Amino acid sequence: MDAMGLPWAAQCAGMAFSAFSLCLVALAVVLLLARRWPWCSCHVCRAYLTGSWERDFTNLGDWYAHLLRESPTGTVHVHVLGCTVTANPANVEYMLKTNFDNFPKGKTFAALLGDLLGGGIFNVDGDAWRHQRKMASLELGSVAVRSYAYKIIAQEVEARLMPLLADAADRGAVVDLQDVFRRFAFDTICKISFGLDPGCLEREMPMSKLANAFDTATRLCAMRGAAASPLLWRMKRLLNIGSERELKKAIRLVDELAAAMIRERRKLGVANSHDLLSRFMASAGDAHAVDDKYLRDIVVSFLLAGRDTVSSALTTLFMLLSKNTEVAAAMRAEAGDDSTPVTYEHLKGLHYTHAVLYENMRLFPPVQFDSKFCAGPDVLPDGTYVSGGARVMYHPYAMGRMPSIWGADHGDFRPDRWLTGPGRSFVPESLYKYPVFQAGLRVCLGKELAVTEMKAVSVAVVRAFDVEVVGESGSGAGAPKFVSGLTASISGGLPVRIRRVRN
Repeated sequence: MDAMGLPWAAQCAGMAFSAFSLCLVALAVVLLLARRWPWCSCHVCRAYLTGSWERDFTNLGDWYAHLLRESPTGTVHVHVLGCTVTANPANVEYMLKTNFDNFPKGKTFAALLGDLLGGGIFNVDGDAWRHQRKMASLELGSVAVRSYAYKIIAQEVEARLMPLLADAADRGAVVDLQDVFRRFAFDTICKISFGLDPGCLEREMPMSKLANAFDTATRLCAMRGAAASPLLWRMKRLLNIGSERELKKAIRLVDELAAAMIRERRKLGVANSHDLLSRFMASAGDAHAVDDKYLRDIVVSFLLAGRDTVSSALTTLFMLLSKNTEVAAAMRAEAGDDSTPVTYEHLKGLHYTHAVLYENMRLFPPVQFDSKFCAGPDVLPDGTYVSGGARVMYHPYAMGRMPSIWGADHGDFRPDRWLTGPGRSFVPESLYKYPVFQAGLRVCLGKELAVTEMKAVSVAVVRAFDVEVVGESGSGAGAPKFVSGLTASISGGLPVRIRRVRN
């Protein structure tokens, strides 16, 4: 009798749990509505909650840019998110430099990305951040590491990227250039950071389980940040349903593959190795004694910094060059023909190409916005009051479209705006007006390496090929449609046709 009763009891328990779960979800929705809407009846909050902004704008970033241009201070409030959004350079400088300690990443941000980024440099504050930043600064500033990294980049360009594009040109094939650059950047960052080669850009274009899991995890983490209330994703995580269940599976796979990568690195040895993981392990003394969780978080941080940002910038660059062939021709003329060796020093002297890269990232920054949390009540330089614990977002994508910063031609792709030095040399703008690489104490340590990689790729490709975007992805009548994510990527990829340059 007891044995027969067990399944019935289990069914009852399951039904009770399901009912309880539904009640919790319903309660979460009721609390969200009671707290956020319709009590906030401003047009900004209603447009965000209903998605009505999509009637006029392709991307959320374009809507924010519109709101910020309309604001006298370049700052707006999105009450349903509890967020202040700014495109005011004075506010950006205040947050990232002047009153840096009052604008940390914060516990809320750490919770959003903690499952993926853990205690990595992009997700921590205080002593943990200072320690990792000091370590990364020492390694990335090393001449040996920079030389090692450039050799890898040059080798990947010559041995894999160029033959793949040449094959596509000869076959008249249409290729997804975004996918190609993501594979290229993934191979490159894995070799530079871990001394391991996933071979994603080989002719057969093999898929990487780590890359796929990482893509899924970053996309779903970004969805958490876009939710009108953290209560929604927290409830789904508690119940292990929907996107949170998918995220859990993706992160489990990332953890397993990162652990395998660390084991392989230990097996190969870290002595006299220049890859960043080996140097982090060696700097701690006994490489086998270094905490695996700490190393796992470093692996994930390097992947986020080194793959998605570079591939995003290269994708939008060639999207723009397809529409602005005169710019590609000018880059080709500056770089010289195939008889000119592309050395590190040669790349440093290409001021026009440098300007093209910066102009591309002005319009299409790989990281379109960045959030901080106000530790204590504060007043921004433009007079905006921010309460303690509130989220403050500065928006590089919108800042690149502000006439108050870039003038009336802010929407034009015009590399010449950066060539204001002697002999039309490149002159950078203030990082607080152009926070594409962040600014202040958190300025990107891998900035020079990233720019060098983008230069090496862009010069090699424009010298040999013309790239024409086909279809509507990234080149329709309006703006390209971006996928929600921690870094910008074009929905549907960037299908292109490659043609050899006729000498």
